[in-house]
Amino acid sequence: MTPEETVEQTQTFLNTGLPLFADLPYKVRDLSPDTVRFGRKEMDLALVEMPGLAALREQHAAAQPLTGAKIMGSLHMTIQTAVLIETLTALGAEVRWVSCNIFSTQDHAAAAVAVGPDGTADAPAGVPVYAWKGETLEEYWWCTLQALEWPGAEGPNLILDDGGDASLLVHLGYELEKAGKTPDPSTTDNGELKIVLSVLRDVREARGDRYWHALAAKIRGVSEETTTGVHRLYERVTNGTLLFPAINVNDSVTKSKFDNVYGCRHSLVDAIMRATDVLIAGKRALILGFGDVGKGSVASLRGQYARVSVTEVDPICALQACMLGLDVVTLDDVVADTDIFVTATGNFGVISAAHMARMKHNAIVCNIGHFDNEIDMAGLEALRAKGAVEKIEIKPQVHEWRFLNTTHGPDGGGHSIIVLAEGRLVNLGCATGHPSLVMSASFTNQTIAQMELHANAEAYGVNQVANPGGAAPQVITLPKHLDELVARLHLEKFGAKLTQLSAEQAAYIGVDVEGPYKADHYRY
Repeated sequence: MTPEETVEQTQTFLNTGLPLFADLPYKVRDLSPDTVRFGRKEMDLALVEMPGLAALREQHAAAQPLTGAKIMGSLHMTIQTAVLIETLTALGAEVRWVSCNIFSTQDHAAAAVAVGPDGTADAPAGVPVYAWKGETLEEYWWCTLQALEWPGAEGPNLILDDGGDASLLVHLGYELEKAGKTPDPSTTDNGELKIVLSVLRDVREARGDRYWHALAAKIRGVSEETTTGVHRLYERVTNGTLLFPAINVNDSVTKSKFDNVYGCRHSLVDAIMRATDVLIAGKRALILGFGDVGKGSVASLRGQYARVSVTEVDPICALQACMLGLDVVTLDDVVADTDIFVTATGNFGVISAAHMARMKHNAIVCNIGHFDNEIDMAGLEALRAKGAVEKIEIKPQVHEWRFLNTTHGPDGGGHSIIVLAEGRLVNLGCATGHPSLVMSASFTNQTIAQMELHANAEAYGVNQVANPGGAAPQVITLPKHLDELVARLHLEKFGAKLTQLSAEQAAYIGVDVEGPYKADHYRY
């Protein structure tokens, strides 16, 4: 064993107690036979509800179009994701996986994936997965590093990302190496960025100053699942810092409308009711943001007959809300009278600690946007450190925050608010996320995107580490005919029958008989 290898085996990362490069075949919470059986059974049931993925397996399994693909996935480790993972492997890919959220993992799903369809709890033979529900942030970033590291210090040639964290780690690691800068956690006050810089610092110490160069040079592309991650990619295109091409899966219509609108319509009230058992009917609810996620969230709460209002900065979205009979208000105007707050903006600093100090007693506060910074959890923690707020766990991912110095609580004392999933995604932290049929549409797009990148990534720009100065990487969306294909694959599940255009009708509206039927700029 070399001195470098000795350091790797003895050095643990921050407070995790885990070696920085652990060389573990998987890391999950529970690999008991009952847990594995439960996960496998739910995967079997989910596959029936995921006709898009089932169709891709049937159509492409013989050709093995992902042979040679080494896919690192960073996406919520749920039952539906488990079906996605085994679809990728069924098409020939090697896969390593990490959850993209510390609370979203379903432990039985992680166990079933680690064991695989042909393994047992005593002899796992599945995909390396590093995820468990309730990770610390330090454990989360440790897991991300493990999923990026193939045996033999190899890395992936494709990334499947949700929120951009895997892409962020690769890009930031490369940029600091290129600039000759030593990662220094003390340069930031952001708690999570401190951990990221700690990962990069420790990797530098263990593997030298070219680790991320070598890893990044082999990545041919990334497919990105969600709004926040896509925003990060487009920023890099504008800044000229994107290292490899990307497919924006989020803006496929069969993702953004189905996952963001219809998925949230199903899962928001599921999460609130599982977490609190509170009656939603008649309560005043405020959705902050009326984009696709906000639209689904409004429908979810309206379905339970809540009295729903929204906040918006975009006049078009605000006008859409008005046309649905919704009041468009400001948070400051209604903060003291609202029972349920749901952030859905994709922005940060939407609900401040000062807002929460004004809320009514036992108001429920949660987030269904991607990250945890829409709600000022850092501000709450700062008040807690000063002794002004007390944090009381009701059950995992459900906390009472009791303000000790306010006077509008019971008997003129301090009031409390109920914060769900510590400000992170409530539908995955407190429930099971979107239903399988909705995720089938999203994950069919992801699988098609991975197939396209594996076959043709260089058509969208070349890796700037391996080929500096080559064609600049682009961020593309899947073409309309593939979006329509994803929809077609799911229609039979609903018993839907499409009308067929005649040649004359198709010519009249300027489309082909077989589609696509709408221009790229059409807004569904």
